[in-house]
Amino acid sequence: MSSGYGIVAVLVVAVGTMLVGTYGLRISRTTSDFFVASRTVSPWWNASAIGGEYLSAASFVGIAGLIFAHGPDMLWFPVGYTAGYLVLLALVAAPLRRSGAYTLPDFAEARFASPSVRAVASVFALAIGWLYLLPQLQGAGLTLNTVTGAPNWVGALVVAVVVTTNVISGGMRSITFVQAFQYWLKLTAIAVPVVFLVLAWHAHGARDLTGPQFPEFPKQTTVTFDSDTKFQVSEYTPYTGSGLVDGQRVDGDAELTTGDHIVAAGSRLTFPEGAIVPHVLSIPSNTNDVWALPMRGGERFPLYAVYSLIIATFLGTMGLPHVIVRFYTNPNGRAARRTTLIVLGLLGVFYLMPPIYGALGRLYTPELLMTGDTDAVVLVLPSRMIDGLGGQLLGALVAGGAFAAFLSTSSGLMVSLAGVLSRDVLRFRGVRGFRLSTVLAVLVPLGMTLLVGRVPVADMVGLAFAVAASSLCPLLVLGIWSNRITTVGAVAGMLAGGLPALVAGMVTISAGGGGAWYHVFLTRPAAWTVPLGFVVMYVVSLLTPRKVPPGVNHVMVRLHAPENLGLRSQDRL
Repeated sequence: MSSGYGIVAVLVVAVGTMLVGTYGLRISRTTSDFFVASRTVSPWWNASAIGGEYLSAASFVGIAGLIFAHGPDMLWFPVGYTAGYLVLLALVAAPLRRSGAYTLPDFAEARFASPSVRAVASVFALAIGWLYLLPQLQGAGLTLNTVTGAPNWVGALVVAVVVTTNVISGGMRSITFVQAFQYWLKLTAIAVPVVFLVLAWHAHGARDLTGPQFPEFPKQTTVTFDSDTKFQVSEYTPYTGSGLVDGQRVDGDAELTTGDHIVAAGSRLTFPEGAIVPHVLSIPSNTNDVWALPMRGGERFPLYAVYSLIIATFLGTMGLPHVIVRFYTNPNGRAARRTTLIVLGLLGVFYLMPPIYGALGRLYTPELLMTGDTDAVVLVLPSRMIDGLGGQLLGALVAGGAFAAFLSTSSGLMVSLAGVLSRDVLRFRGVRGFRLSTVLAVLVPLGMTLLVGRVPVADMVGLAFAVAASSLCPLLVLGIWSNRITTVGAVAGMLAGGLPALVAGMVTISAGGGGAWYHVFLTRPAAWTVPLGFVVMYVVSLLTPRKVPPGVNHVMVRLHAPENLGLRSQDRL
């Protein structure tokens, strides 16, 4: 990709985002404007904004990267991300809006009238938000590194500065305009190149994706290693290189034998056309026909991994604080349901695109399997398949769309995190407290980007979904649909489900990949942590009937009765 065009695209998106965001400053005056846009956002406008913030780094670059590396099993990510809104529509959208809350901990207090339940919900809301914000910053660093060669921390810092400025300027009112604009920008940026990529693939002879061979270099390819890399070679592979390979200095023609090898940072290896592509150890070295089969994505227990992923994505959506907060901006429960229906359509259209990038990447950018930068397939593919100015411009368009994805999702996360921090941690009320909390909210994930190693973006987001599905999802579903849930049961259920999922995620991040039998149970914990959360919450509630909150029947009527009966709670500032 031409760095000049890519830099221009990223700058245009960043500047455009700030200009649209400053419009919100002109009309944001009250606390309600900053937290929930005064609850006046129409369904179409809100649906576009939800699409803008929900289509994150995982959607724009991560899904394509996972399909590219692991095969069609990863299609469950977009299916689950979309179907999660169907579950949200059926179970919680309208009652949640009728609660009159500003944040998810506000709902917890309104339903259970308990500081303890609110405190635990606040902790999980912050943990989920930071776990979700981290891959947005990492994805921004990857994009800017691919476009310009800048260090990864530069892209993370740019996103942090732009998003913090926007959120401080106008809060929810401001980012609603930004996110709605960015959904349509992202859809354009990912869909327009797909048309030309498919035409180019057809012009190249419509090469078969499912042949029995391993991925091959389509032409002579030079691979530069930014860090020490350990990879696996499936058969004898010649190359020309300079640098350190397996601790030995290389300067000229050489060969890689079957087995594992280590290449030092700064080394450059050039492979001839038709050579078999080595794989980093975190990516299964499957033949193309095995890669194309369902349930063969490299997991040791593939059936468990798929079902755990389904549970996490189907149920995790309703536990994401930055998703839930958008439903507080609707005028009423009916508008919240209409918003959810529109979102389903907008997400379905977008998710048709990433699998095409993942499949074509297997043919035209296989060197990313060797470096492990599979998330970059969306960014690299246009300039690789289409020569000249056309490929450069399409690559710049994709880079701009990717940067928009990081900005829009980060904006929603920042608003939800700032709301929880200001109301539950710092106890600062009003606009000033919200702005201070916004600055504090971004510092944690920004610091983590410097400490956490390279983790696939969609895997990180998948962990956030697992924690949300295991903790806040049981609180919402059982809290809305059962009047038997007690304060003790609510706390016990959130801790029993959410804490193991969070610990499993932290272990996965810190330890990286592993071949042990239990590794898949840590990387995909939802299949056992979600049932644990629901069962513990309900059983403990049955064992502590005296801890049912007072006035629970009145609260339940308010959550489920139509708005025109006048039973809705007052907005909670």
